[in-house]
Amino acid sequence: MAEPFIIETKGLTKRYGEVTAVDGLDLAIRPGEVFGLLGPNGAGKTTTTLMLLGLTEPTEGTASIDGFDCTRQPLKVKSIVGYLPDSVGFYPDMTGRQNLVFTGQLNGLDKALCEQRAAQLLERVGMTYAADRKAGTYSRGMKQRLGIADVLMKDPKVIIMDEPTLGIDPEGMRELISLIRELSVQDGRTILISSHQLYQVQQICDRVGIFVHGRLIACGRIEDLGRQLENEGNWSLDLQAEPNKKELYEKLSDLAGVKRIEQDATGLMRIESSRDIRRDATTLVMETGCVLTQLHQRGGDLDEIYHKYFEKAGENDERAGGGKTGGKFRSLFHREQVSGQ
Repeated sequence: MAEPFIIETKGLTKRYGEVTAVDGLDLAIRPGEVFGLLGPNGAGKTTTTLMLLGLTEPTEGTASIDGFDCTRQPLKVKSIVGYLPDSVGFYPDMTGRQNLVFTGQLNGLDKALCEQRAAQLLERVGMTYAADRKAGTYSRGMKQRLGIADVLMKDPKVIIMDEPTLGIDPEGMRELISLIRELSVQDGRTILISSHQLYQVQQICDRVGIFVHGRLIACGRIEDLGRQLENEGNWSLDLQAEPNKKELYEKLSDLAGVKRIEQDATGLMRIESSRDIRRDATTLVMETGCVLTQLHQRGGDLDEIYHKYFEKAGENDERAGGGKTGGKFRSLFHREQVSGQ
């Protein structure tokens, strides 16, 4: 028998006046799964998180965690859910250890148990060396690790993380990703990550959901989403040949199934097509007397999948009379990647 879902939403909707922040969200996450909720700022991720935590009521639909209704039983939900915001706050004049003990006591734990658990968790997140330093002196990466220890003080079944890797150096990011996987694989905890940092999400998540304008437009394992795009006739090929002949570009443009070709200053061509054209493209390279220097079928990378689904969402909106939005989504996502916001 299939394992029951620990996080489940049905028709979850939130409207603020005429603005629909979350639109009919159907989501099901299994125990022990690491799930990534992806989308730019304003896509509805934060509003979804607030409804799951019982901090705002949905306009329509339901949300439940481990069988508890997030709206009607918020205290039950909070007792089994830990939340790590994108900017973790601690009392700066208290040490890391003191902050953890204080959190434990706020959750009704005995002080002796709090001190014991704090020591264990500080070691687990690699913060023992800074346990008795004031939290106000911690770097962002140190605060994120202390934040995970803080979340674990009440031993939650589910952990919700908002941009957990944002602003962390590469080594700290590697350690944090390893720790998050450990929480899932070894502890069996369910992790929901809200993020737009695709490379990190690709390394850590079992499944992802892509959010656009409050709608979940795609959900599944990364490899399955990529395969689905290919089955729908969305192929992307990087091709480069020497010498860089105009004749090759023209012949590739006329090839059956080719939708668009973009070429950069180095001569690298990105070819969008409705079918797999690798064999035909290789033949054309030889026929024009060129030497193939690069041939790479794209599509399995989360960044590519993400943008492709945004393009699809834009096309659907345009057909519905909402105007073309794909370019806007791509531009917004690019700005977020560059700025790290």
